Amino acid sequence: MKISEADILIVPGLHGSDADHWQSRWQAKFSTGRRVEQQNWNKPDLEEWVSAVVKAVEEAVRPVVLVAHSAGVAAVIHAAPRIKDWVKGAYLVAPADVDDSSRIPTELHGFGPLPTSALPFHTKVVASRNDPHCTFERAEQLAKLWNARLQDAGESGHINSESGQGPWPEGLISFAHFMKELG
Repeated sequence: MKISEADILIVPGLHGSDADHWQSRWQAKFSTGRRVEQQNWNKPDLEEWVSAVVKAVEEAVRPVVLVAHSAGVAAVIHAAPRIKDWVKGAYLVAPADVDDSSRIPTELHGFGPLPTSALPFHTKVVASRNDPHCTFERAEQLAKLWNARLQDAGESGHINSESGQGPWPEGLISFAHFMKELG
């Protein structure tokens, strides 16, 4: 599947994605890319975030591919049963382990527990070996539970602009392969 044949919905995590974040760069680059906006990026409410994902998916005019990061991954996972008929795939990067309160900011404590059922659409999880918000072992476990393929991103921190991933060209190549898999 070509990027132009899908609505690419960018689902940022806590605080949104700044201008240097790879999600913001991809959104600007993709002609069919748009951000799932949240009412409050700094004080997230799980049901509001899930509803925003559902609404964005329902408004899509092409098959949907979700590109989520961190707490955005949790919002997508919680929304999955409500969006399964419209989503072609989900590219989930650096999931925040919202079930481990010691690894996440207090603002995200209401985002757990993460659903652990197999996802109803093609999914890839990209995880770092030194992500402060989720151990690689936990990301492996989640990918298996979600019936997702796991990509090892090496030691890339939280895969955001603060960890030096700005444009993240390796991610763009990986995403292009993911899109090709969608057929």
